[in-house]
Amino acid sequence: MPLVHVDVVTAERTVYSGDVDSVTLTTADGQISVLSGHVPLVTLLQAGEMVARLGDDETFLAVSGGFAQVTRDGIVVLADTCERAEEIDVQRAQEAERRAKELLRTEADGTVAAVAEAALLRSVARLRVVDRYRLRTRRRLGHTNE
Repeated sequence: MPLVHVDVVTAERTVYSGDVDSVTLTTADGQISVLSGHVPLVTLLQAGEMVARLGDDETFLAVSGGFAQVTRDGIVVLADTCERAEEIDVQRAQEAERRAKELLRTEADGTVAAVAEAALLRSVARLRVVDRYRLRTRRRLGHTNE
């Protein structure tokens, strides 16, 4: 199968760049997977996970939002923020999740509630990416019953 080139950039840095078999993204309409030869598109990204696959290797990324553009030349992801799974501070993400849930319990509506909901989506995505990365690492090491 032909490879597709993907670049994931934020305002601060290039988080990922390489040729892959496929990329899975979380869009405003749900998850999509992009392979070489995919129809061109531009899509809005939601807070969620992104997985770049090359053979048996998977790179897990947490994206907070942004845009993805698919062309015949490849995929460009312009992310608001993006972290590789191994860069995520789990304790910080858990604390952000706790704070967001508390705000949602106390704020019924309004701007504060919308900000808290966005923060909750980001923290849940970050924690999900870490969980998938850890599970994949355990499987590779042969620890399947943990």
